[in-house]
Amino acid sequence: WLVIASVLSAVAAEAFFQKARRQKITVYDGSAFMTGLLLAYNLPPHAPLWIGVAGSFFAVVIAKQAFGGLGRNIFNPALAGRAFLLAAWPKHMTTFTKPFVYDAVTQATPLNLLKEGKAGNIADMGLSYFDLLIGNRGGSLGEVYILALALGGLYLLYKRVITWHTPLSFILTVGVFTWAFGSKEGFFHGDFLFHILSGGLFLGAIFMATDYVTSPITKNGQIIFGVCCGLLTGVIRIWGGYPEGVCYSILIMNAAVPLIDRFIQPRRYGT
Repeated sequence: WLVIASVLSAVAAEAFFQKARRQKITVYDGSAFMTGLLLAYNLPPHAPLWIGVAGSFFAVVIAKQAFGGLGRNIFNPALAGRAFLLAAWPKHMTTFTKPFVYDAVTQATPLNLLKEGKAGNIADMGLSYFDLLIGNRGGSLGEVYILALALGGLYLLYKRVITWHTPLSFILTVGVFTWAFGSKEGFFHGDFLFHILSGGLFLGAIFMATDYVTSPITKNGQIIFGVCCGLLTGVIRIWGGYPEGVCYSILIMNAAVPLIDRFIQPRRYGT
């Protein structure tokens, strides 16, 4: 129901805004649908339906249409919606439930446990890497099932919808950075696999950082974009106030895309 509410709200918000502005209705291009869907995947499973409605409205009207519509927005709309919800209603956005349990038993995410010092490693959490891979842990709707996200990413690569440059550089940078600096025992004692399989890294790197409108146009630029997103995510996870940094790292780097495109020019052949 949360997915349906988010998608319908995003489509309705775009249609009403464009009608009010006497613009051409573009809901049939699917962008509002995808914004609502991706926003829903960034929400806790038992979040109230109005959270999805409010987030979709902000994502479509403020983060997209206010900038001129599709192709002119600076920030990824779904992530902007998530950031707004996290700032406005942090309790609703950080209350997660244990998967496969239907009585709404709350469960902290692995990154929350690590950040709060309640667990020093994955064994202390009562989890395994396989649990992280198949989604047997707390988290947002679309971030927990890493295996499905990876398969979806491979399909998009096969269909040439995305390229490997941003996702791979993003994920590997987070892994290497947290391996180097993510342990209290000293340098290069961090858990590489734990950090790349936890949180919204796969969802963000594959499905959100690759957004055509808000990412660099060149392959080298995409690698720089992914590496910087990874560094920011690692910094926020290890030293920041939030246990997760994927959302904010992508939004920060969205703002830097024009600068990257300016200095990393595509090759020109001929005259």
